[in-house]
Amino acid sequence: MAEIAVHLADVTKSFGDFTAVDRINLDVHDGEFFSLLGPSGCGKTTTLRMIGGFEVPTSGLIQLHGQDVTWLPPYKRNVNTVFQSYALFPHLTIEENVAFGLRRKGGLSRDEIRKRVADVLALVELKGFEKRKPSQISGGQAQRVALARALVNKPAVLLLDEPLGALDLKLRKQMQVELKRIQQEVGITFIYVTHDQEEAMTMSNRIAVMNRGHYEQLGDPESLYERPTTRFVAGFLGVSNLLPGKRADAAAEGYAAITLRDQTTVRVPAALLDSQQEIEVGVRPEKIRMHELKDEVPAAFNRLTGTIVDASYIGVSTQYIVEARGGARLTVYEQNVERATRSELWAQGEEVQLTWSPDHSFVVHDTGGTPGSGEPE
Repeated sequence: MAEIAVHLADVTKSFGDFTAVDRINLDVHDGEFFSLLGPSGCGKTTTLRMIGGFEVPTSGLIQLHGQDVTWLPPYKRNVNTVFQSYALFPHLTIEENVAFGLRRKGGLSRDEIRKRVADVLALVELKGFEKRKPSQISGGQAQRVALARALVNKPAVLLLDEPLGALDLKLRKQMQVELKRIQQEVGITFIYVTHDQEEAMTMSNRIAVMNRGHYEQLGDPESLYERPTTRFVAGFLGVSNLLPGKRADAAAEGYAAITLRDQTTVRVPAALLDSQQEIEVGVRPEKIRMHELKDEVPAAFNRLTGTIVDASYIGVSTQYIVEARGGARLTVYEQNVERATRSELWAQGEEVQLTWSPDHSFVVHDTGGTPGSGEPE
C-alpha cells in the first residue's frame, strides 16, 4: 500500500454563513495523479488552497506525509503550486524564471542551479529556450515554464489549479498527455483541480467528484464512469439515461429484476443494490443498441420499445433521442460504421427496439445534488 502523501480529516472551510468545504475526509497516495473534479462553487479550489496553505481551514486536520501542517504558511510546506495564470516574470529569461525559487532559497552553487534548471527544462521539452523571454514563447510553452519552475524545487506534492484553462482545445489535449508523462517520469504526487471531465479522466489515477462542499464519489476513472452511484456523478461524468423503478424480486443468478414506471422489467447486477426499494437504473448512451421491431434480440438483454424523436449526425457517431412507450426519453449514440451515409440513418418517427446488457446497467440510489451557484470555489 502506497504511503499517504496528503491526509485531510474533517476539514471544513466557511466564508461567513457560506460553507465552501464541508467536513472532507480524504487520503491522497504518494506518487499518484489525483484530481478534484466538479463545477464552479463545489469547493475544489478551496480544498486545494488549504492543502497549499493559502487558506486556513475553519476546522479539521491537514497532514503532508504524516506531518501536521494545518496552520503552517505555504513557504513552510513542501508543496508547490501551478496556477491558471502562470505569473512569469516578463523581464527575466526562461532560465532565470525557472531558477528564481532555487536562488531565493539559497544553499546551492551556481553550477548546481544551472544543472537542475537544465534537467527540468529538458523534462518539459524546452531545451534551447533558456535565453528567451516570456513574451517570445507560446501559451503552451509558458505553461511548461510554470510547471518547470514548480518542479525544479522537488516538492513532495505539486498542486495544479486548472493550469490548462487558458489554452485552446487542441493545445489543452496535447498538454494533458504531456502532464501525465511528466508526472509518471518524476513520480511526484500531483493534485489537480479541474471542471473538465475529460481532462480529469485522461490524466488521473483517481478522481474525487465534488459537489456542494464535499465529494459524492471517489474512484478511478473507469469505475466512476461505469458505476456512478449518485445522480450528480452520473450526469456530470458524461451523459446518462436514468430510469426510475422498483425492485421486483429477489436476486437470481447474480441479477435482480427492476420494474420501471411503464411496467417494463429490466435486470441489473444484484451487487449494485442495497436495501432501498425505489432506485434509478442507469445506462450510458453508447451501451445501447437499436434494432428494428421485427429483429430478434438476445433474450438476456434488457429491452425497451420506443420512437425516434430526434437524430443529430455528429461525425464519429449519430445521437438519437428515443421516446420509450412509458414516456421516458433516452439518448443513444450509434457509431457511423454500418450506416455510412446520412440517408441510411434511423429516421425521425421510426419505431425501434433498444437493447443493452444487464452488465452495462448501473444503479443510482439517491437524487444527488445540483451544481453550485457560483459561490467561492
